[in-house]
Amino acid sequence: MFYEDLTEYDYGDEDSFTDRESGFYGLWYRPTYARLNVGWLEAGRPYPTGMVPVEFTAKLKAIQKIHCVNICLGVHECDLCPPEEAPEGNGEVRIPGAPGVTYAAPFLITHYITAHGYRPPQVFIDAVLAVDLDAWAATRWPDVPFPWIPDDAERMSE
Repeated sequence: MFYEDLTEYDYGDEDSFTDRESGFYGLWYRPTYARLNVGWLEAGRPYPTGMVPVEFTAKLKAIQKIHCVNICLGVHECDLCPPEEAPEGNGEVRIPGAPGVTYAAPFLITHYITAHGYRPPQVFIDAVLAVDLDAWAATRWPDVPFPWIPDDAERMSE
């Protein structure tokens, strides 16, 4: 699935955060923040390439260990890789940006960066580097370490 970087995310109307530790808890709501696409690559479509800071990739991977959004029942294989070597992903990650803006990226974004040389927009790199990973890791369910979640968000349990 291809979306140009920094275009409006319109894959779904709601966001669904999942607790990475348990995998059984969810938080559903209709976002009031703007969601912008980053890293939705597809074979045959050009994408920006270049070096990224090592600390950026390490931090993005660490964020993905605690944070997952919109987990799907099916999986998406990287179609930039040969089929027998293609890793799979089935969710997304959200990175807060400027007030009221968040970046929506597929979970395979770290693979695209490390294996295919993809270089996300600088605003995304800066936003990832600005995440307070200690605060995110210390927050346990049902709290979600993400700004702009409405008070009326629906919380589901196992």
